Amino acid sequence: MGKAVTKTGSQARPGTRGGEAPAGTPDVDRARGSALTKGMAVLDLVAGARRPIGLVELTERLGLPKPTVHRIVRQLEDEGLLRREPLRDRYGVGPRLCRLSVSALQASVGGGAVHAILEEVVDLIGETCNLGMLDRSEVVYADRVECNWPLRLQLQPNSRLPVHATANGKLLLAFLPEASRRRILANVELTEFTPNTITATDRLEAEFARIRERDYSVNDQEFHLGLIGLAVPVRDSSGRVLAGLAVHAPLPRLDVESALRHLPALRDAAARIGDAMEELTRG
Repeated sequence: MGKAVTKTGSQARPGTRGGEAPAGTPDVDRARGSALTKGMAVLDLVAGARRPIGLVELTERLGLPKPTVHRIVRQLEDEGLLRREPLRDRYGVGPRLCRLSVSALQASVGGGAVHAILEEVVDLIGETCNLGMLDRSEVVYADRVECNWPLRLQLQPNSRLPVHATANGKLLLAFLPEASRRRILANVELTEFTPNTITATDRLEAEFARIRERDYSVNDQEFHLGLIGLAVPVRDSSGRVLAGLAVHAPLPRLDVESALRHLPALRDAAARIGDAMEELTRG
């Protein structure tokens, strides 16, 4: 009888199956199981990253065969949940996943802890505040609390506003990875709403640099004449920007200098909202 052949070297590593990554790590454990579980593991990795991820990295982190990962990624891309980077075999969040995330956040925050914090900051400042997120080339309000003044711009949750002419829009663009920001700007019409609207991409990039440096964004009558806005980032515990918290009001009640005096209150509320949003994801 012939002797049994024992695999050695690079053919198999201790604790692996067929060269797969070892079990016991969170990414690998999530990927073991049904096709749905594997797909969710891919989405978790891509959505949690700050940059597009390639197939090799996905394969290594999930401990799955490359053909399996490739098949899952292609299916998710076909459904609009992932988007392939042009000219590169890397994948980022797709438009459908963006819409789902915004809709999920809207369903979670209304009437909950996030909404209560918005109400508190509106009571403190005395002006309308909103929580905004990026949905492709627009800002969408995940939640909003109106002030009691009769003179105000009345918009509802799910309202959509231009990214280049609002405090929240400019803020959220500023903290995107450069490639993602440039892709959005290349595909959006930079409409001039007022003489103050910034419509040149080089001037917008200079504005984004200022926003990142000072950690807030100002809308000085760039969307509507006579309307002032101020936005600060809402971050998770890792520092990633989840949304923007903004206040806006008519110029007779709030000029830029007056708005900046509300920065401490906005930043405190944004920190609490970030904690509350993280709690929602853990729940």
